[in-house]
Amino acid sequence: MNTTNKGIPIPTIKRFPSYLRLLKGYREEGMQTVSATVLAEELGLKPIQVRKDISCTGIEGKPKVGFTVIKLIDAIIHTLGWDNATDAILIGAGHLGSALARYEGFESYGLKIVAAFDIDPSKCGSFLGDVPVFPLDQLSRYIEENHVNIGVLAVPAVQAQEVAELLVSCGILAIWNFAPKDLKLPERVVVQRTDLATSFAVLSAKVKRKMSKEELLGEEDEW
Repeated sequence: MNTTNKGIPIPTIKRFPSYLRLLKGYREEGMQTVSATVLAEELGLKPIQVRKDISCTGIEGKPKVGFTVIKLIDAIIHTLGWDNATDAILIGAGHLGSALARYEGFESYGLKIVAAFDIDPSKCGSFLGDVPVFPLDQLSRYIEENHVNIGVLAVPAVQAQEVAELLVSCGILAIWNFAPKDLKLPERVVVQRTDLATSFAVLSAKVKRKMSKEELLGEEDEW
């Protein structure tokens, strides 16, 4: 099973944001404790899986009481490393890049886009929200002076590999890839791809499956 360097399974890491969303809602409602059973029912999981996930944070629940909501929120945030803001640079100041730069939710996850870079001279010198846009030829100098380790890639597929290699040569250690392109980079570089087309394909397949089931039930009712 794939794990992080802390030994936490990747599927568990992927579930933590969903736990956080629920827990923050419970906190706003004034709930002080919550059980694994309640969390499991909300997320369509088994209670034993929820307990196993939460155990990775070091938090222990009390029998017949559950987990303290505030402590569990803090523990998950700390486990994810979201309590320490991490600076990142954005490559690509187009429509997608602009949306990413303006998204305020990243900072609540511990990620802050501090600068954007683009090859289009007309975009350089402008701002995406509060994020300044620089020419791509200033990339290496900026990374060296500001000690940034994470790059967010929002460029067309045909440019993705070349730009990714440029980022690596400048010292970037991790790339969040929004380009519709699989990157071939050294193993030492952490790459996380967010493929919008794949996500939509999964959504479409689920909708089609659901509609097929409803049509089948409708035919049965006619009998």
